[in-house]
Amino acid sequence: MHAVHLLALEPISETTADRNSYGFRPERATHDAIGQCFLMLSRKTSSQWILEGDIKGCFDNINHEWLIDNIPMDKKILRKWLKAGYIHKRILYPTESGTPQGGVISATLANMTLDGLEAELKKFSVQDKVHMVRYADDFIITGNSKELLEDEVKPIVEKFLSSRGLELSPEKTSITHIDKGFDFLGVSIRKYNGKLLIKPSKKNVKAFLDKVRNAIKDNKAVKQIHLIKMLNPIIRGWANYHRSITARQTFERVDTEIWRTLWKWAKRRHPRKGSVWIKEKYFKTKGHRHWIFATEDREKSYLNGKPLIVSLSYASDTPIKRHIKIRGETNPFDPQFKTYFEERATSKLRDKPIRRNGRI
Repeated sequence: MHAVHLLALEPISETTADRNSYGFRPERATHDAIGQCFLMLSRKTSSQWILEGDIKGCFDNINHEWLIDNIPMDKKILRKWLKAGYIHKRILYPTESGTPQGGVISATLANMTLDGLEAELKKFSVQDKVHMVRYADDFIITGNSKELLEDEVKPIVEKFLSSRGLELSPEKTSITHIDKGFDFLGVSIRKYNGKLLIKPSKKNVKAFLDKVRNAIKDNKAVKQIHLIKMLNPIIRGWANYHRSITARQTFERVDTEIWRTLWKWAKRRHPRKGSVWIKEKYFKTKGHRHWIFATEDREKSYLNGKPLIVSLSYASDTPIKRHIKIRGETNPFDPQFKTYFEERATSKLRDKPIRRNGRI
């Protein structure tokens, strides 16, 4: 039932959505939000101050009556969904506010609840440089001064949210100067001597390396080929997410840290063997690159009959390629943008890595 009603509701939500809202919407992604941040902050004349906003328990606290009064769908059905409650350990708990997280229609309901905030900020003049980027319930708002954001913009945001049963999280909401930088969607956005650079954030890099190290630590006794096949999707996925920003140095540092962890893993398996023996067993040379963590896959072979060599993916092998941000006014349900989205889909297919023998 959620999916059926979403088929009718999503075209409406896309038509009425904020121009610079990017979370949980068709044809939009985090890279588009990051791209918009670059456009807003990269120029010399761009805003210097940023309000980092985070909504406290957004999905859990949306006012039911506001949803029923403002969401254009069957009110009786919507009320039943919102008031259905949930069962935990055979006990029925009522739901007095919020939408069920994980429901296929919940993200659209949350987006429609927050849509309109960008229009509220249009009251400011061009000189105020007030612009907004939102991804789900995380957003940033720029302004030409700290006082403007604190005394004028923030109260507007709080009033807008309060009518919907929501409030800003005091712990996660702050006002920051661009020279100090801020984290948004896993990246760090900061100006260095007047030049804006977007890099993987320290928290994001730490979380990624912790995930890789834990995977290696938890698989001390597995075969090398199984460890490689386990790590490669993790490394490729993380590197592909950051391929459109200034990440080359971070990729190289991450590769070094992973190599160190794998060297410890190999030495731990053979405490009585020397370093040369361990290197020859677990690491190979390919062209001018040495110390490649690789092994033979005896279940697969090349056309000449030789075993297929399976090697660990390097984050630094991922090419840096600028992401082309989606145009803010586009709507995938509007026929006038059909050609635009077809060309965009073709461009994505052209950039997608080609797989051969199960490898990129």
